[in-house]
Amino acid sequence: MNIDLKEIHLGSLIYTRTQELGIHMDRICSFLKCSEMEIEAMYKAESVDTAILLRWSKLLEYDFFRIYSQHLILYSPPSAVSENAMPKKTALPHFRKNIYTREIISFILELLNSGQKTKVQIREEYRIPKSTLHKWIDKYNTTNERTAK
Repeated sequence: MNIDLKEIHLGSLIYTRTQELGIHMDRICSFLKCSEMEIEAMYKAESVDTAILLRWSKLLEYDFFRIYSQHLILYSPPSAVSENAMPKKTALPHFRKNIYTREIISFILELLNSGQKTKVQIREEYRIPKSTLHKWIDKYNTTNERTAK
């Protein structure tokens, strides 16, 4: 199943995973401490409270938060701040690396192989380091097309 990372409907993704695992409604209600009607409403909801989403992630053994991380990697606007500028201090955790899933890598390589984007466009639009892109091409690119520069 391809997940639309641009328009995320979390409820339907949760429902899909629940069906894949065959988890009964009684167990879901017990684990989430919710009624059947509340569960059905979550399936129809575009978004879910993060505390509830964490419980869903544990129950369904799937990191639903990663979907949002992938959305940020692909669709967040480029920072107006220079990469060489000193970052502002924050009490929040700092993440050294982006989390690139196999789906993201495939998506990027498909853009490259189909000629929709060049290597330079991919690096600029998605802020993927040059060395990372070349590693993906060497490791994952199953086609011999390396036409984009």
